[in-house]
Amino acid sequence: MSTPYFLSILYQLLYVFDIGAALRYNVGIERSEIMYRKPFKDKEISALGYGGLRFPMEKDNPERIDREAGQKLIDAAIAGGINFFDTAYTYQAGDSEKFLGEALSKYPRDSYYLSTKFYADAGVTIEEAFETQLARCGVDYFDFYLMHAQSAEIFQHFKKCHAYETALQLKEEGKIRHFGISFHDRAEVLEEILKEYPQIEVVQIQFNYLDYEDPAVQSRKCYEVCRKYGKKVLIMEPVKGGNLVKLPEDAKKILDDLHGGSPASYALRYAAGFDGVLMVLSGMSNLEQMMDNISFMKNFEPLNEKELEAVHQVADIFHQKHMIPCTACRYCVAGCPKHISIPDLFSCMNAKMVFHDWNADYYYNMVHTARNGKASECVKCGKCEKVCPQHLKIREILEDVAKEFEKPRQSEK
Repeated sequence: MSTPYFLSILYQLLYVFDIGAALRYNVGIERSEIMYRKPFKDKEISALGYGGLRFPMEKDNPERIDREAGQKLIDAAIAGGINFFDTAYTYQAGDSEKFLGEALSKYPRDSYYLSTKFYADAGVTIEEAFETQLARCGVDYFDFYLMHAQSAEIFQHFKKCHAYETALQLKEEGKIRHFGISFHDRAEVLEEILKEYPQIEVVQIQFNYLDYEDPAVQSRKCYEVCRKYGKKVLIMEPVKGGNLVKLPEDAKKILDDLHGGSPASYALRYAAGFDGVLMVLSGMSNLEQMMDNISFMKNFEPLNEKELEAVHQVADIFHQKHMIPCTACRYCVAGCPKHISIPDLFSCMNAKMVFHDWNADYYYNMVHTARNGKASECVKCGKCEKVCPQHLKIREILEDVAKEFEKPRQSEK
């Protein structure tokens, strides 16, 4: 009997008798079999899924996921009852898929669901990408496989390379169990895609109480299209890149007065409470976030009327403050010829203008532009705007950022 096979059998015995938790985890979370789950065909999906875009990175190598810290998070997730893990070909330049494959290899393959995505502009064919993804993750099939970041323009690229047809063929071969898309565009574009490809089973959309009526993101309208065509909804950005966790003081007080949980709890419960929502993804980057999320999603309850009114008030406060609605997905960073860390500069701008954080200038000058380009160095090439899921006018916003943070000092005047 080979060593890996022996270890797999041993783990499954520990898993069944529930005596392995103390040996495996040591992270302060008791193993749970009762994470709230929702049915999907022959599966039971945990209402909380793990998004693989924001794993902790190594301090000395910001392009590589910290294996030790990341493994603790995966172990804590499974101990808490999470069974859905989401990643993509391009996340962390492929390291997200590789890390998840390593971290999940200690668990029985049928104890979790793995979802990944293909992006047509990744520089490889879907056939090449798929084989690479299987190898990275160390699996022979994916539970969910999505066409990544669909929009009107990107959808045409996918059609030209017959990505949908190839993925559906892979599904016929049993290498993909369920087929879907992730989506960033107007609701009418989503409807066109669903009409053309009725084989789509799930749609991943950006959905939170701040974007519900946003004219650019169109969360409500996209959700309604999914319901119209009977597609299960996977939620991304439920806390809008952390913006619904670190609230302005006046907004935070509204939720604190409810005495019902963290700001994150209201955001995730809001999204998970809609009919047809199969699962809400959270990109948990530390154990504190993990333990908090599991605590209120384990025995999930939708927001009541009082709580719904409160989050609507919070949304109104945000809209009055005119925040830059960046979710820090970082799609804009890779192609920037001046290596401008755009999401970090936008975060500094929000911190200063909305939260009045006096440290914002320090982080702008001494951290985020010390080795990367400043906002004023933007050459207006527009590459960032073409890949921005939020459809932000990044070039214009960078001009405002430069005016705020690159003012001449008094001694230079």
